[in-house]
Amino acid sequence: MSGGQVGVTVLDRTAGGRVDRVPAPVGQLGVHACLSSLRGPATGPGTLPGPDLSNVHKVESIPLKGAPESPGGLRAAKFRPMAPTTPSTPDTPPSRRIDLSAPPEPYLSFWRERRVCTLTTLRPDGTPHVVPVGVTYDPEARVARVLARKTSRKVAHVLAAAGTEGPGARVAVCQFEGRRWATLEGLAEIRTDPAEIAEAERRYEERYGRRPSPNPDRVLIEISLTAALGKV
Repeated sequence: MSGGQVGVTVLDRTAGGRVDRVPAPVGQLGVHACLSSLRGPATGPGTLPGPDLSNVHKVESIPLKGAPESPGGLRAAKFRPMAPTTPSTPDTPPSRRIDLSAPPEPYLSFWRERRVCTLTTLRPDGTPHVVPVGVTYDPEARVARVLARKTSRKVAHVLAAAGTEGPGARVAVCQFEGRRWATLEGLAEIRTDPAEIAEAERRYEERYGRRPSPNPDRVLIEISLTAALGKV
């Protein structure tokens, strides 16, 4: 039957009815339940009572509490989002945490090696944006530095996030080699002071063995570190 009509076979006859706002399988179960109680008198010894269908015209089904259309039904219960973690939630094993006040020498040495790193910033929609960069780590100042063009997406993300999150945008820089890896997390700000950019260029040359080519659009992403992780 079309629309909201359902057909139910009862013994040797078929009854029809309309089911409103309920999926057909659920509606048919409801019709069966209603008709099962509408039995007529038995027609003979040892036989089941026949159905009295003369008064059955329409069956109105009530939407079930767990129906998919129900705002509080099965769909809502099944896909309830997980509670977000808070910054205090321990998500890193203690053996992988590095003390920023006294990082071990192997960790510092790893950050002095000539390696391409990654910088992770957050887009306005919260998704991560990861790009390769050169990073210099200043453990005494607890700062990491990344040189960038002022028109780059990573700079735009830092500026946008810093304007809404307060003092700095949450970012992370990372590097790895084989099973060794190191991550520095912190709050990033954009620096345009020529002296600060020149100091960052000097540190870049010290680590990577070459001076960055002149670029009038260069800015500095300065990261005030809040956490260090790694296995070296």
